[in-house]
Amino acid sequence: MCGILGVVSQTPANQLLYDGLQVLQHRGQDAAGIATVDGRTFHLHKGNGLVRDVFRTRNMRALKGNAGIAHVRYPTAGSSVDHNEAQPFYVNSPFGIVLGHNGNLTNTAELQKQLFLDDRRHVNTSSDSEVLLNVLAHELQNNAKGVRLDVPSIFAAVAGVHRRCRGAYAVVAMIAGYGLLAFRDTFGIRPLVVGSNATEQGTEYLIASESVALDTLGFSFLRDIAPGEAVFIDFDGNFYSQQCAERSALNPCIFEYVYFARPDSVIDGISVYETRLNMGEYLADKLKREWPNHDIDVVIPIPDSSRPSALQLANRLGIPFREGFVKNRYIGRTFIMPGQAMRKKSVRQKLNAIGVEFKGKSVLLVDDSIVRGTTSREIVQMARDAGALKVYFASAAPPVKFPNVYGIDMPSRQELIATGRSDEEICKEIGADGLIYQDLEDLKASVSKCNPTITRFDSSCFDGDYITGDITAEYLSAVENARGDAKAEKSVDEDQMELNLAMAASSM
Repeated sequence: MCGILGVVSQTPANQLLYDGLQVLQHRGQDAAGIATVDGRTFHLHKGNGLVRDVFRTRNMRALKGNAGIAHVRYPTAGSSVDHNEAQPFYVNSPFGIVLGHNGNLTNTAELQKQLFLDDRRHVNTSSDSEVLLNVLAHELQNNAKGVRLDVPSIFAAVAGVHRRCRGAYAVVAMIAGYGLLAFRDTFGIRPLVVGSNATEQGTEYLIASESVALDTLGFSFLRDIAPGEAVFIDFDGNFYSQQCAERSALNPCIFEYVYFARPDSVIDGISVYETRLNMGEYLADKLKREWPNHDIDVVIPIPDSSRPSALQLANRLGIPFREGFVKNRYIGRTFIMPGQAMRKKSVRQKLNAIGVEFKGKSVLLVDDSIVRGTTSREIVQMARDAGALKVYFASAAPPVKFPNVYGIDMPSRQELIATGRSDEEICKEIGADGLIYQDLEDLKASVSKCNPTITRFDSSCFDGDYITGDITAEYLSAVENARGDAKAEKSVDEDQMELNLAMAASSM
């Protein structure tokens, strides 16, 4: 999962892009990058780490120009440590292009072969985003009017990208000398919105992964970019849009509403906050049906994304709602941190229990979801250590049983606690006295209730239904094998580092 921005402004774009990345930091903590354009010259700075760590005053001063794109990265394909895979990516032929991408291509290997053998293009990293950039560059070359581009040829190039690329992708790109291009995959899996701001000098436009970026930067929401649609804004501020896919249908990722998106965002006409309230209501109704004689004294959310669901659940059940955990804001989100050992180590650094809310009580802990179960197990134990008599656990989402191949870091079935286990077995694994999951149909109803025109979602991590239609058992096995190889390589690197440190210490 990543966050992307694109802006055509009347004033320097660097501060706008930096501030926007801060707002979208929750979408990726591995790396950050900004590219601006001044005339026909790109200025690019990117690196590993949080936004505040990647950019210094000298970097910001060098990012000149009134237009640019920006990216925060959470790795799902490629390396999590190689700074060369930070985005945006750049290619200089046939036109200077910089590109940022949120999502995951499912036919990357096939495209890599096509680029090398047929398109005569070289891809230098393992990132599918660089593959996507080169496909776009090749399609622009094929559709250019001689040595020049026009708006119809740009949209024709995007149509070519849609024909060749499969999977989930929301994209922002700048073409030197022309303007800002943004487009969304034909299924609308990954979100993308556009907003505007009227100034005395002219209208400014901002493209973003979430509407919250528009709100905080002072832009008015125009609309979501439709599945398969492309938007082009030239450097004079002229706005163009066109449907570039032969077939398209809106199937937004339901996990955006469960966990990833900020609650103050609106995605495809659906308030994230309102959906989480609805999740709490449906979960409360299920709890009343299945646990009519429960002895729950208090409902406690696991901060932060589960708070609306827990509050509404408590209200519907008539049970007191209490804040039982204090969150350290300076520790990264555990779900998107690489490495199981790092994830486990960070839980108690991230959360601390308020003992008075647990001592002598039967508590219901509410989380947005249970993915690997590591965090849930640690938190249940924290509640017991704080004096809870009984610890029940509720998930506002259904069991995560299948890999996600569209941009969320859960590719291995062996890492998913719900794969091959019953609810009772999962309850035992996390050490709880009782466990209740949201039903998938209730989750879908929670979201579609806010926008009844959307009836189908990408819910593949819950039901194994991969809406792009190209995911096979062999593909999933290949993804898992690649992940295992990457883990083994990382372990070897870490062992070598420890050996080097030991040798250095012994020579002192």
